[in-house]
Amino acid sequence: MELQARLIKLTQSLIRIDSQNPPGRERQIATFIRDIFSKYSVKTHLIEFKQNRTNLIVLIKGNKSKTTLLLTPHLDTVPIGRNWKFKPLGGQIYRNRIYGRGATDCKANVAVCVETLRKILEDKVRLNYDIIFAATADEETGSQYGLIPLLKKRLITADFALILDADDFDIIVAQKGLLHIKISITGKSAHGAYPQRGINAIDLAAKFINEIKKIKLPFKKHKYLRPPTINIGKIRGGDKVNMVADWCEFECDIRYLPGSDSSAIIKMIREKLSSITDKYKIQVLAKQNPYEVDQDTKLMQSLKRASLDTVGFCHFTGSEGATVMTFFQKYNIACVATGFGSKNNAHSANESVSIENLIKGCKFLTNFLLNFDQQFS
Repeated sequence: MELQARLIKLTQSLIRIDSQNPPGRERQIATFIRDIFSKYSVKTHLIEFKQNRTNLIVLIKGNKSKTTLLLTPHLDTVPIGRNWKFKPLGGQIYRNRIYGRGATDCKANVAVCVETLRKILEDKVRLNYDIIFAATADEETGSQYGLIPLLKKRLITADFALILDADDFDIIVAQKGLLHIKISITGKSAHGAYPQRGINAIDLAAKFINEIKKIKLPFKKHKYLRPPTINIGKIRGGDKVNMVADWCEFECDIRYLPGSDSSAIIKMIREKLSSITDKYKIQVLAKQNPYEVDQDTKLMQSLKRASLDTVGFCHFTGSEGATVMTFFQKYNIACVATGFGSKNNAHSANESVSIENLIKGCKFLTNFLLNFDQQFS
């Protein structure tokens, strides 16, 4: 089969495998890809940290085996949602685009990676480094059953990592930090007809929420990132409409820039809360440090060259949201992210990917792997 036709068919096949998360069932898609690589002389492993939450690891040995490059897209998608004109698991082609949940995020990247590696194996290209292909589970809900334990348990180790989870050949070189906190406020209950006898925790929360929007988080202006943000994403409180609410809790999403300190941010919030009430508790639900890519690494030099050779430009950008880039910091693995999806499609109804992006994506990734190889020849 012609390589282009094989790539399109592969992308369609991946879209047709349901890997929505939640509920999270990546076993079928992981096994499907494993079976593709089973035809070649490579080692494959299916690894689960929870039933059906399957990660696929493929090891392609090189000539020298002193350096290891990790290529890692993810297998799961967000839920299908509503308002689709195309079958969400159909992989339908319309006007040179392939439609379906995960088409852009992240099955286009999976397909490009699988097809590129398959072509290298078929052509018997021997690179001067090892490749680990890790198609991971659970990226959409935090990677607790995917990349995090794979790295923590040293089931994958590498010198360099290329994360394939971006759109239109963007090269992500910086990322905001993430801080999720839950604030619980305690009041005093009373009959709703006599609110003056109680202390309404919802009123206190509302006052704080109004004040938190006035907080100016300190930051240094960044070339690729917008200023820091605070968003109240969830709130609940009280037990009954005719009672003064003696409890209220809400969750904040805070995105902060490289050079900022999460503990200093929490201190600012604590000071603001203390000016309103002393009956509160702050719980950190999640934290990811901001990240900046060292642009002088062999990884980045090879990626820049591949981008110029394939698409004629290098579009460096930052990520306002969290990506898996931050997980590599503590393991001293140089990493960067790029990808071949289509902008403004991820997580949307009628998600799609351009067939042109898929074809160029294979050329891009092939060029990158060969350019990276020259660094070790």
